[in-house]
Amino acid sequence: MEADLKSVTAFLIVLAVLFFLCGDGAAVEDETEFHGDYSKLSGIIIPGFASTQLRAWSILDCPYSPLDFNPLDLVWLDTTKLLSAVNCWFKCMVLDPYNQTDHPECKSRPDSGLSAITELDPGYITGPLSTVWKEWLKWCVEFGIEANAIVAVPYDWRLSPTKLEERDLYFHKLKLTFETALKLRGGPSIVFAHSMGNNVFRYFLEWLRLEIAPKHYLEWLDQHIHAYFAVGAPLLGSVEAIKSTLSGVTFGLPVSEGTARLLSNSFASSLWLMPFSKNCKGDNTFWTHFSGGAAKKDKHVYHCTDEEYKSKYSGWPTNIINIEIPSTNGLDAYPSVTEAVQANMTSMECGLPTLLSFTARELADGTLFKAIEDYDPDSKRMLHQLKKLYHDDPVMNPLTPWERPPIKNVFCIYGAHLKTEVGYYFAPSGKPYPDNWIITDIIYETEGSLVSRSGTVVDGNAGPITGDETVPYHSLSWCKNWLGPKVNITMAPQPEHDGSDVHVELNVEHEHGSDIIANMTKAPRVKYITFYEDSESIPGKRTAVWELDKTNHRNIVRSPVLMRELWLQMWHDIQPGAKSKFVTKAKRGPLRDADCYWDYGKACCAWQEYCEYRYSFGDVHLGQSCRLRNTSANMLLQYI
Repeated sequence: MEADLKSVTAFLIVLAVLFFLCGDGAAVEDETEFHGDYSKLSGIIIPGFASTQLRAWSILDCPYSPLDFNPLDLVWLDTTKLLSAVNCWFKCMVLDPYNQTDHPECKSRPDSGLSAITELDPGYITGPLSTVWKEWLKWCVEFGIEANAIVAVPYDWRLSPTKLEERDLYFHKLKLTFETALKLRGGPSIVFAHSMGNNVFRYFLEWLRLEIAPKHYLEWLDQHIHAYFAVGAPLLGSVEAIKSTLSGVTFGLPVSEGTARLLSNSFASSLWLMPFSKNCKGDNTFWTHFSGGAAKKDKHVYHCTDEEYKSKYSGWPTNIINIEIPSTNGLDAYPSVTEAVQANMTSMECGLPTLLSFTARELADGTLFKAIEDYDPDSKRMLHQLKKLYHDDPVMNPLTPWERPPIKNVFCIYGAHLKTEVGYYFAPSGKPYPDNWIITDIIYETEGSLVSRSGTVVDGNAGPITGDETVPYHSLSWCKNWLGPKVNITMAPQPEHDGSDVHVELNVEHEHGSDIIANMTKAPRVKYITFYEDSESIPGKRTAVWELDKTNHRNIVRSPVLMRELWLQMWHDIQPGAKSKFVTKAKRGPLRDADCYWDYGKACCAWQEYCEYRYSFGDVHLGQSCRLRNTSANMLLQYI
């Protein structure tokens, strides 16, 4: 019997969303299945850098301003107080760069719950401009997700991982969150992490390895985490982090770059996003703990392969930092810098500045900060943070490449094909600290070439694909190494489509450590999504990589295309008749009323197979009256 489309579709989509909260279903008979009641599973959201509200936990009187700071007042982000009392706001945000403690007059702490990550600065004007997870949560509500099925785990994004645990017991609380969700709802969780939230989740997995008996570690993961969605993960760091360290990044806020730099360099988390080489690793902390060598000096020295020294730029497109320094004393202490200076003796004799270049490895090991230590007061502080909080971290050195996490189902999702910064030229500005460096040029990665800010082509390792405007492709695509030896590649248009423009390559050979690219022709002015999915995978594991054309790093969690693909993948997986691991990409039709629209060329609703004109009181334009048809439940069966 035919049912009302809206109610039937809502019911079917609810099933699909319930799977999103539980991962792979009984549709595919392998070890990646979850055998249980999908309505019992949870979703855990780990937000990215600067994506959690911070609230005051002090009483601070602000002179010359009608606004003061009181306990629980919004600090990050309250643009009203930022504009009217910037000095007070600064005190509530800044940390001591050496010990990561609060300012003596004001302290801030992360807010809790879903409201802490939806809008950073709620308001009629500021709310839409600071929205992070709000649209994502609207999808969950629209599809009937229970309120206690979605759990946000905000954190103080200013802190290094060790300080997160030391001050807030964050990783203990995160472990307890997973265990509480299992006890409350009866099933494991889906982890949905964005940007630096992926770095946090990676550290949690390594911390957990030391917290739990080794023989129970994988058992705990299988019991508590069913799938992991890594969205916009800076797996090899982001060059924007070092830009923030040397000159400051304002993120559009009404503050000077110097003020932004002071804040950024007081946050030890800024180094967490530092670019590093894929060819260099630290000691295995797990085995060091159990071999009694934890107290050895320099236990986290980088170990680089021969490829690091044979290849240019540590595998990145170009040298990340090129900086002019005055030719004065103080260079002999740093061999790599001394060699560069000796290669340009003429400049030294004439008193001209010396241009030094640094690769990702030389950023991560501190060579850059040593080179400019005599010319920049922040360098000593950065070196202190780098050694104490990262190189000597008791759990792991976070500035090392990440192998595939030992979780059953892993989906790595990121935007691509946008002009992205990959390198900088700095020079002394002639101004006092913190404005003592100025960016003289920026190197961008574009399709097939590297170009400077002035448009000049630059030599380097240019690739056919670019990043997401914030994180370079080289860092985002590292998760392609998590794929198996054979990969199925599908490229499909992002909008709804009839399947005529879908391209497929099956069983493409994939060698670990090498990139894999879809060699397919794209129609002009069409945005595509490219799926790289395991054809042969690690037994009991499932891995997929999704590349979304022209999708910005900060906006990807609001992408309706991403949400649609998530729902359809989950709908597919809960169907008992599904014969493949991944949903078909052959066709995409409207799933919601909002997906229907008016085709002015044909003077009717587009997608007549799915949509019809049905006016409801209050509709203000033709497209708003286009709604899903009344049809049977067979509408979604095409995706099995």
